Amino acid sequence: MGFKFIDLFAGIGGFHIAFDNLGGECVFASEWDENCRKTYTANFKSTNPNLFENENFVGDITKINPLAIPDHDILCAGFPCQPFSQAGQKKGFEDTRGTLFFNVANIAKTKKPKVIFLENVRGLFTHDNGKTFDVIKNTILGLGYSFYFQILKASDFNCPQNRPRLYMVCFRNDIDSVDFKFPSPVPLEKNMSWVFDGASVNKEIGFTLRVGGKNSPINDRRNWDGYIVNGEERRITPREGKRMQGFPEEFVFPVSNSEAMKQLGNSVAIPVIQAIGENILAIICNQKEEKNEKEI
Repeated sequence: MGFKFIDLFAGIGGFHIAFDNLGGECVFASEWDENCRKTYTANFKSTNPNLFENENFVGDITKINPLAIPDHDILCAGFPCQPFSQAGQKKGFEDTRGTLFFNVANIAKTKKPKVIFLENVRGLFTHDNGKTFDVIKNTILGLGYSFYFQILKASDFNCPQNRPRLYMVCFRNDIDSVDFKFPSPVPLEKNMSWVFDGASVNKEIGFTLRVGGKNSPINDRRNWDGYIVNGEERRITPREGKRMQGFPEEFVFPVSNSEAMKQLGNSVAIPVIQAIGENILAIICNQKEEKNEKEI
């Protein structure tokens, strides 16, 4: 089915690729980081020229009037996770990045998309004894949406890294026949041996890609990028990182390898997003079919 979505806190476009694969059109995207904007532009300008020609790939979301955002069916937002993560010192809404969630809420309040799809670190669920999560949940419910949530691991969706993340899916209350369920795990076919072109690797499921702590000693608890491959120590490069996150081989990085690894560490695992997206679209399609039958 044809549908439209927006990509807030877009990073390098994990949501964009997942929903593009499902037949959607990205009509608006927002990302303030200049290096991420370079990578996003390099990969999507040729496949989605309208997004750029209509000047709908913007920077600072706090400066955007929600009324200027095109109509859309699904609002996607991997809003900043640092305020709720261990690395971000768990400051939550005390951190200015944490308040960016309310920009998402304001856009949803103004544009009323059929679905709000949010992703964040699992630490958001327990942050401040659950109070932060309750604020987010109650804000969404107050906008007239249902609220489904679950923590899923990337390794359960054929992505060879653990990467547990909190996913939140919210349907507008006037949408009929909503019985949403998160997708079930699938067998792991792409392991770390696959990532390293069939080599012998000391781990089947890789470490979660991160931003900091690169090149820690391989036996150090902080190590996340070092593996024993065919008996020798290897550090993952953007090529392996793309595979671990489900990015296509042709995805390019017009930035340094160090910056590319940082971008991958901040990205979403595409196969998980796409699996959830399939279940979202099944409900939207069903709702459209029921409406058409009633009109007939």
